[in-house]
Amino acid sequence: MSGNQSKSKVFNFLDDECSKRILLMDGAMGTMIQKYNLQEQDYKGDAFRSHHVDLKGNNDILNITKSDIIKDIHKQYILAGADIIETNTFNATAIAQSDYQLEDQVKNINIKGVQVAKEA
Repeated sequence: MSGNQSKSKVFNFLDDECSKRILLMDGAMGTMIQKYNLQEQDYKGDAFRSHHVDLKGNNDILNITKSDIIKDIHKQYILAGADIIETNTFNATAIAQSDYQLEDQVKNINIKGVQVAKEA
């Protein structure tokens, strides 16, 4: 195959749109999360209430414990004109989550991050 035939539909769409106009992406998720002044219990939620490691600062776990806030942030960027939003999964890797002893939650964090972004 040649040209765009071997590319995905999404790639082709974005490639076409970029040739017509400048596409805007969302901004800093972490900065937006800070505005909510979340506390430890917010990060732990019901799902991790008894987790023995502090989770405050683990913004990716909020996909599970405070998905309404993450969805609201996505919506704010969309309403501000963003054409593209990224998932809240910057640190949703086993290495990053090992700081919080949540390596076993990486798949759940990523799945929920995609779901929340799609809902927004």
